[in-house]
Amino acid sequence: MTDEIHLPDNIEELKRQLLKAQQELAVVNARNQFLEEQFRLAQHKQFGPSSEGFAGQGELFNEAEEIAATEPEEEKQDISYSRNKPKRKPLPPELPRETIVHDLTDEEKICERCQGELHKIGEDKAEKLEFIPAKVKVIEHVRPKYACRQCEQSGTGNAIKQAPVPVSPIPKGIATASLLSQLITSKYQYGLPLHRQEAMFKQYGIELSRKSMSDWMLRSAALFEPLIERLKEEMLKQPVMHADETRVKVVNADKQKSYMWLYCTGTDSPKLNSKIPNIVLYDYRDSRSASCPVDYLDGYCGYLQVDGYQAYEKTNTTLAGCWAHARRKFTEAKQAQGKGKSGRADMALSFIQKLYGIESKHKEKTAMEKYEARQQQAKPIVDKLRKWLTKQNVLPKTKLGEAITYLNNQWLKLVRYLEDGQLNIDNNRAERAIKPFVIGRKNWLFSQTANGAKASAALYSIIETAKANGLTPFDYVMACLDELCQPEPDIESLLPWNIKI
Repeated sequence: MTDEIHLPDNIEELKRQLLKAQQELAVVNARNQFLEEQFRLAQHKQFGPSSEGFAGQGELFNEAEEIAATEPEEEKQDISYSRNKPKRKPLPPELPRETIVHDLTDEEKICERCQGELHKIGEDKAEKLEFIPAKVKVIEHVRPKYACRQCEQSGTGNAIKQAPVPVSPIPKGIATASLLSQLITSKYQYGLPLHRQEAMFKQYGIELSRKSMSDWMLRSAALFEPLIERLKEEMLKQPVMHADETRVKVVNADKQKSYMWLYCTGTDSPKLNSKIPNIVLYDYRDSRSASCPVDYLDGYCGYLQVDGYQAYEKTNTTLAGCWAHARRKFTEAKQAQGKGKSGRADMALSFIQKLYGIESKHKEKTAMEKYEARQQQAKPIVDKLRKWLTKQNVLPKTKLGEAITYLNNQWLKLVRYLEDGQLNIDNNRAERAIKPFVIGRKNWLFSQTANGAKASAALYSIIETAKANGLTPFDYVMACLDELCQPEPDIESLLPWNIKI
């Protein structure tokens, strides 16, 4: 006996059941697509390249080809890239040199054929770089004491005269400015934790405990406070700033989550044409709330270039977005769609890559020249991308959906860089500035106390500001410590663009 199939008498009930089944199928398909994307991203993260580069822009889609066709031929050539063969750079001419001549002996300067005397016709030179390990020495300060023998004999008193104690960054301590600079740069420039530095000094027979070195770091950071305040004052005068933040673990903090906030101006290369001074300042806070940037910026009303974090919305600044974040999300969508496949993520990446090509071409130009180039070359591409964006209809929980949603939500901030040539296309200035802290964190892992984290913020600020201005951090830190320990230090002379080292 076969089972009977019961069809609903009402056709509307049949339609309702069909619609319900279609909705359930759509949910299953969306879930399946999400899991496939996660699997492909996991594979790419483990086995694929980490670069976000996008090759072949403008090759797959007619719309991108139409944009390329409207550009002058010489501009298209400038946007393309060519790989140059690496060349070894010559050694700096200011390094001390020792010349060793490898000459023939008198017997060898005889011609083997005719036995005539050879004469010099030239010479070949080859430079080799030799490393001389650091030397440690003790500087003994002797202060003779003087007294009056006549006063002593007459009993009228005996005044003793002696030269004053030389000022030092650590009064009554053994650390000189050069030693402190070595400890600071080793940790905050090269990520060498104090326990490794302790082991290094033991090789020279010197016992420097981590406790002593930690105390020196705190006291050095306190000396730098007036200079950092002066740098902050100068930074808040600038028309454009960048900001970012990252986690930092503080063992004895009241809260579990602490953050290192970063604010910077200018560029990370002193060679680039920028009238804005290069300043990098870190600020330790025990939260990621909007009150942190609001309090630090203290009413600053210029441009602030950031990622999409909403805490910056509470400031009085005019926010500019980051195209690198938008590109990263479309790169993830491209990775999720599978190797060898092309789709809408490629289309968005082709537009974004053209915007970066224009920036690369004009990176050494003045702010006004950048503004004009963006209006003439970048704005038509941005308009084309916006028109393409309005036609997209994708599931919001897919990687492509997330990328398109981010682009839509951040659009006004992203296109703001077209308004002013002093703005960058992205916030990579801040991301590159905060990267040394992230790398160092992998070595020293955490700060023990909030005071230690604040000291780290101060010392990282000095190191990164020195690097951004083309100074050698060791020399800059040592010169600053020598001046800051004086009774009335000259702060203006220590600004990185004023200092004479």
